[in-house]
Amino acid sequence: MDPLLIVGVLIVLFAVFTVTKSVRIVPQARARNVERLGRYHTTLKPGLNFVIPYIDRVYPMIDLREQVVSFQPQPVITEDNLVVEIDTVLYFQVTDPRAAAYEIANYIQAIEQLTVTTLRNVIGSMDLEMTLTSRDTINSQLRGVLDEATGKWGIRVNRVEIKAIDPPKSIKDAMEKQMRAERDKRAAILTAEGQRQSQILTAEGDKQSAVLRAEGERSAAILKAQGQSQAIDEVFQAVHRNDPDPKLLAYQYLQVLPELAKGEGNTFWVIPGEVTSALQSVSRAFTEGLPASPATREAPRRDGRAARRDDGEAQQLARQEAAEAEQAAAEAVAEAADADPSTGPRQLGPGPVTPDALSHLTEERPAWQERPR
Repeated sequence: MDPLLIVGVLIVLFAVFTVTKSVRIVPQARARNVERLGRYHTTLKPGLNFVIPYIDRVYPMIDLREQVVSFQPQPVITEDNLVVEIDTVLYFQVTDPRAAAYEIANYIQAIEQLTVTTLRNVIGSMDLEMTLTSRDTINSQLRGVLDEATGKWGIRVNRVEIKAIDPPKSIKDAMEKQMRAERDKRAAILTAEGQRQSQILTAEGDKQSAVLRAEGERSAAILKAQGQSQAIDEVFQAVHRNDPDPKLLAYQYLQVLPELAKGEGNTFWVIPGEVTSALQSVSRAFTEGLPASPATREAPRRDGRAARRDDGEAQQLARQEAAEAEQAAAEAVAEAADADPSTGPRQLGPGPVTPDALSHLTEERPAWQERPR
C-alpha cells in the first residue's frame, strides 16, 4: 500500500477529530466550564459552542435544574438525652457553575455534612416532644443556615424537609401507652359529659311533665269542684224551691237504709235509733189527711156520691202505701240480719226493729175528712 495514501488518510482523520473537538453542544439547563492552559476561561452556554482543541479543556456538564437529595438517617441527641434518627430531604439548585466547580470540591457531600451538623445543633436545644411537634421550625432553621453557607458555593437551598423522626422502640411504646391513656381519658370525659347532658335533659323533661301534670290535675280539680259546687247549688235550690217536709225526708231515709248492708266486708251493721222515728213519721204521713190540690179546691163536686168514692179511693191508696213502707222496713231489717249469718246483726240503737215495732202502722186509721167542696 502506498505510504503517501496512508499519511493522507491519517491527516484527514486528524482534521476531522480536531474539528470535532472544537465544537461543543450544551443542552438546555446545563453548563460546562472551560479551562485554557489550566486556567478558568469561560462557561459554555446552552447551544453550539466552539473551543480551541488541545488548548481549551472542557469539564463535565453541571446540571442547573433543581435537584433533590435524600440523606441517610442520622442519629441526633435531644435535650432530654434521647437518641433519635432523623431522615432529611434537601432541595437545591446550582446558580453559579464556576463557583460550584472551583469553590467546593464536592458540594453534595458538603451540603450533607452541613445539614447533619446544623440538625444536631437545632435538635440539641429541643426535647423529644418539641422535636416531634416542631418540624416547621426545624426546617426553617436548617434552610436559613444552609442557604447562608452554600451561597458562596454558587448553590441555592430552596427547601429542607424532614422525612421521618424515629425515636427508640421503648420511647415508641411509652408514647403509644400515653396516647392510649389520653384517648381513654377523652373518651371517659365525653361519656361523662353525654351522661350528664342526658340526665339534665331527662330531669328537665320530668320537671316539665310534672308541671304540666300538676297543672292538668289542678285544672281538673278546679273544674270538678266547680261542677260539684254547681250541682250542690242546683240541688239546694231545688230542695228550697220545692220546700220538702220532714215526712218526705223520712221516707227517703228508709229507702237508703237497705244500701248500708250491701257492702262485701260488712260484718257489723248498726241500726240507728232514728229508724223508729222515721217509721212513725211515715206512718203519720199516711194516716193524716192529704191536703187538697188547688184544682180540687176550685172544681166543685157535682154530687156527694163522687166525693165519697174519691175518699174511699184515697183511703185505699194510703193503706197500700203504708203496707209498702212496712214491707220496705222489714226488708231492711232482714238484709241487716243476713249481713252476718253466724252472729246475726248487732246494733247500737235503742233496740231491735221487728215487725211488731211496725204494728202501729196497721192500726185503724181515722176516716179521711171530707174535703171542702
